[in-house]
Amino acid sequence: MTKIFDIHIHFPRDWDNPEADREPMVDRLAEIARSLGIWKGCVLTGGRFGPTYERGIEILNKYPDIFIPVAVIDPEEIRGADVHRLYDLGYRGLKIIGTARDYDEPDYFSAYSKAEELKMPILFHMGVIGGGLDYSRTHPRRDPRAAETYHRMMAMQGAFGPRNVSALRMSPLHLDTIASRFPQLRIIGAHLGNQGNYEYAASVARWRHHVWLDMSGGETIEQHAVERNLIGGEIGIEKLVFGSDCPMDEIHEHLERFHVIYDQLGLSDDDRERLWWRNGAEIYGLEEPTFARE
Repeated sequence: MTKIFDIHIHFPRDWDNPEADREPMVDRLAEIARSLGIWKGCVLTGGRFGPTYERGIEILNKYPDIFIPVAVIDPEEIRGADVHRLYDLGYRGLKIIGTARDYDEPDYFSAYSKAEELKMPILFHMGVIGGGLDYSRTHPRRDPRAAETYHRMMAMQGAFGPRNVSALRMSPLHLDTIASRFPQLRIIGAHLGNQGNYEYAASVARWRHHVWLDMSGGETIEQHAVERNLIGGEIGIEKLVFGSDCPMDEIHEHLERFHVIYDQLGLSDDDRERLWWRNGAEIYGLEEPTFARE
């Protein structure tokens, strides 16, 4: 079975019953992950829809062999001292999304500096924030499941209210600023930079030592990755990591699609091993980086 590092797993949640106990869901996530060959998975914890940091780490500590706790933070509120507290709780990485200001806002540097010091990689969402309904692939007028999702999303929108978010604040170009200011900080841009940002994301990953891109985001982004020669073409193999970023019951489909993609691209066994495991493991210090020899 393929050995996999999944760098982008959201803490499970029952959207129809938000108050449901999360622990049985994580138990099931661990069972699914093991059955699919996921040896390590970064579970994104806390934030707008997550449990408290304390409860999240309590649950994830049941599975130290497979799950790496990653704290979802808002750098408007979480500064360097708070990052250190999260590290002391047991978190080993950070996730940032939907900030009120640009990712490279100097007020956020305290959090980045502490993450660099503590060797905590940061996963940044890139571009437009997705949701439960992809209108490039379906529409409520012709798909009953899409109609059901639409109505559920509208009800949730009423419960949670509007968000102060902007894709411009989450551009991959901001990662260039951060990587230049914090050269030892390990930075992962999600979704290959996201649609409309591929070239910017590829350029940043090309020239900044410690910037990688995850390949999560769904079938449209996967299609673009093949059509636009992003995997191993515009973006070097060593600069890419696997992330599922989907409900736990869909992870197996995500994995199957990537096996097909790697076959289409004719990737070598070494390239596949890097994409499935080694790149992510090196970012998190589980494998030592290798270098060419004369």
